[in-house]
Amino acid sequence: MHVVILGGGSWGTTVAHLAAHNAPTTLWCRDAEVATAITERSENPRYLGGYELHPDLGATTDLEHAVAGADLLVMGTPSHVFRETLTLAGEFLRPWVPIVSLTKGLEHDTKLRMTEVANEVLPGHPAGALTGPNLAKEILAGDAAASVIAMTDDVIAERLQQVFTTPLFRVYVNNDVPGCELGGALKNVIALASGMADGLGTGDNTRAAVITRGLAELSRLGVAMGGQPLTFAGLAGMGDLLATCISRQSRNRFVGEQLGLGRTIDEVIAEMDQVAEGVKTARVVTELAEHHGVDMPIATEVHGVVARGHTARQAFAGLLSRRLSHETAPGQ
Repeated sequence: MHVVILGGGSWGTTVAHLAAHNAPTTLWCRDAEVATAITERSENPRYLGGYELHPDLGATTDLEHAVAGADLLVMGTPSHVFRETLTLAGEFLRPWVPIVSLTKGLEHDTKLRMTEVANEVLPGHPAGALTGPNLAKEILAGDAAASVIAMTDDVIAERLQQVFTTPLFRVYVNNDVPGCELGGALKNVIALASGMADGLGTGDNTRAAVITRGLAELSRLGVAMGGQPLTFAGLAGMGDLLATCISRQSRNRFVGEQLGLGRTIDEVIAEMDQVAEGVKTARVVTELAEHHGVDMPIATEVHGVVARGHTARQAFAGLLSRRLSHETAPGQ
């Protein structure tokens, strides 16, 4: 099986490194310098400086050359260019080749999950997602981690499970594609709130409250959109939420922290070399919550900060001023 990953960022590169342990793997990059460094020196200095990649991993900037021989296509691009990149790749992709998304976001205008975008762009190709509490640098450093391959077809999922599994990276199978994708996308918004709490100088009590109530919010919306409740208690839900909310490597937590320190969203984003998906997802989540009749106060306050000029302090004041309620009551 020839594995092709599109997207030379930190996570796309890391997944390519993992796959290269088990199959011939090619990473497509937009940046020629990154592609050269990976092929010639087994490193990605732009995004993962100081970490050694699998020596058999190759990289290219030639999309046709990469995709034409793919037996598995892995999409590691941000959500806002996912459709465009997949459309271009589709001109060279052979029929029925599975497509796996690494992207933890929702399409901004259509509000679609990435596998739904894939099904629109390239119908007939089995589409799934690889998702979980996976921080790129920790994996490259050799720390143990676990993830989920979400696909409706067990035969394909179990074959792909073998492609990504290594002695220190354990991959589980989950048939709940909507739940797994939504857990990965929605937790980024909660991570912004967790980061804001850090920036404001609050303690572990506040962080725990944000994470716990955030899990309740994303679970409510996820179930309303077709996900299974148990998925949100697993790696693609709680696991990913915890890692993203507490890790110093988390881009979304970092953006929230900077907002908590009083900086504007434009200032923070201008200095970043990679995408924090939660910033764009916040608006989509609030619109989806309204459409499905789901109350999501944390996501609503986050959207107010990243899109309406509210401060992080105002956001937390708004959350604390809500009427008192029963913890497990629907919508609370």
